[in-house]
Amino acid sequence: MLVGICVERSLEMIVGLLGILKAGGAYVPLDPAYPFERLSLMIEDAQPSVLLTQERLVEELPSHWAQVICLDSDWEAITHQSQENPNSAVKTQNLAYVIYTSGSTGKPKGVLVTHHNLSQSTYARIFHYNEAVTSFLLLSSFAFDSSVAGIFWTLCSGGILVLPQQNFQQYLPQLTKLIAQNQVSHLLSLPSLYALILEQAQQHLVSLRTVILAGEPCPTQVIELHTKQLGYTFLFNEYGPTEATVWSTVYKCQSSQQRTHAPIGRPIANTSIYILDCHLQPVPIGVPGEVHIGGAGVARGYLNHPELTLEKFIPNPFSNEPGSRLYKTGDKARYLSDGNIQFLGRFDNQVKIRGFRIELGEIEAALAQHPGVRETVVIAREDAPGHKYLVAYIVPNHSSALASSDPRGFLK
Repeated sequence: MLVGICVERSLEMIVGLLGILKAGGAYVPLDPAYPFERLSLMIEDAQPSVLLTQERLVEELPSHWAQVICLDSDWEAITHQSQENPNSAVKTQNLAYVIYTSGSTGKPKGVLVTHHNLSQSTYARIFHYNEAVTSFLLLSSFAFDSSVAGIFWTLCSGGILVLPQQNFQQYLPQLTKLIAQNQVSHLLSLPSLYALILEQAQQHLVSLRTVILAGEPCPTQVIELHTKQLGYTFLFNEYGPTEATVWSTVYKCQSSQQRTHAPIGRPIANTSIYILDCHLQPVPIGVPGEVHIGGAGVARGYLNHPELTLEKFIPNPFSNEPGSRLYKTGDKARYLSDGNIQFLGRFDNQVKIRGFRIELGEIEAALAQHPGVRETVVIAREDAPGHKYLVAYIVPNHSSALASSDPRGFLK
């Protein structure tokens, strides 16, 4: 059973997630900061039977048929329920959560992640990182797959989960103070955001023991800045799509003047990486190919998209295990001579902006609905290293129709 959860960053958010899993459901995170239209599409697609939220958000939710439970105003009634652990019939192949990613057709698509996937991902994290998590700073939205890493790694290790306020990016000085006050030992961040954190105040970061960068290519300038200020703190670069349960490879960052970006490293435990050509044949070292991911982290597929699931989740030609599959990432990469993998970009129109996975076709499909737009093309420009942004080029039906309605306002 899919259970939607639309709450602000709070203790209720964590209580809600764990409650859904303990009751045997699969959670569908709905960030209240998302645009109304996007939330509407997600709820319409997932059709959750139950929706956990907060009373102040009820009126802002799109129309739905789910039973609503408010984790704040209904709490007194909830306390009268049984305190006993429920009997759960959940097996490893049952769903744990459904997280939505951008879709090229203009609609988001939900990735089906099982308990087996989540357990493998969490175990691999505990196995790989030697430094125990005592306090983790959760920076990402709970509707973003990197939140899975922080939440379950930390709680399964007995650590403290620190939740900064909404829109913390606007208050970075307070964020660095929060790191010091809570003696944060671990954090996972976008490289661009981490560079800003480093520039704020070194004295507030002395508690950090492990920093993980993910979500976008990691420039070597960030590594150099980290090494200069926090040389005693481990720095890692992770790679992995939502369809492979958060992460698939990891690289321990080292200073290097020979590359502009850090490699994405080697496969994590119980994961296989194949770099293949268009005929599904392995490419030689140094030759670009498409990244295919196999192993215990490969998700079940896409919710309500059986054809796309068959296209992207293919039988594994390198395995004799029944049901073994590979996920075709669409990412371009090559093996380096030392065995590490170098990320080279995409084969399609998907891009990453500030860690958000964006299908350019989704924006084009939305813009095409504007009455003044005849044709449109959206690209990601990077006029300076690390400063990537989206640009839409428009051919109008006629100039007056476009001028009377700002396309940016239309997209909002």
